[in-house]
Amino acid sequence: MQRLSTMCLLRCSGLFAALFALSPATAQEAQHDFDFEFGNWKTEVRRLAEPLSGKQEWVTYSGTTVVRPLLGGRSNVAELAIEGASGRMAGVSLRLYDPATKQWSLNYASLRNGALTAPLVGGFRDGRGEFHGRDELDGRAIRVRFVISEVTRDSARFEQAFSADDGRTWEVNWIATDTRIR
Repeated sequence: MQRLSTMCLLRCSGLFAALFALSPATAQEAQHDFDFEFGNWKTEVRRLAEPLSGKQEWVTYSGTTVVRPLLGGRSNVAELAIEGASGRMAGVSLRLYDPATKQWSLNYASLRNGALTAPLVGGFRDGRGEFHGRDELDGRAIRVRFVISEVTRDSARFEQAFSADDGRTWEVNWIATDTRIR
């Protein structure tokens, strides 16, 4: 379940580029992909209670996400704090930009155990952010996909999915909608 909270913070690696519909980004432009997201957000989350189990029970959470730039925008940190009937989730995501590949790595740690999850790597193309990685769920190897879409100046949608068959099929297990707090 640790990875479930991972993606809500791993947010937005090319939101700025997506927002302004840039053509393929130069390394200089892509390092500012997160500029859009800096600030405070109201976060609404729906999470699949038991991913890859065949069960379809969803739980909801509400709270905030705060995103701040680090080191001139080539990295940033997002802090998540949400709660709902099934409990509280809090964590931090460190996003790091690689100018050689023009990609971001998204690295999350839950405050529950303080350990970093395996990174997700990717970027934005044609207004859609997509990041991929490998992880484990209940002892079995899975692939993780994180998608950022429906980006505006004041809102964005984040969706996480798992695959137990090496990416042939995906099950969405996390949907977050963020709205900017003015």
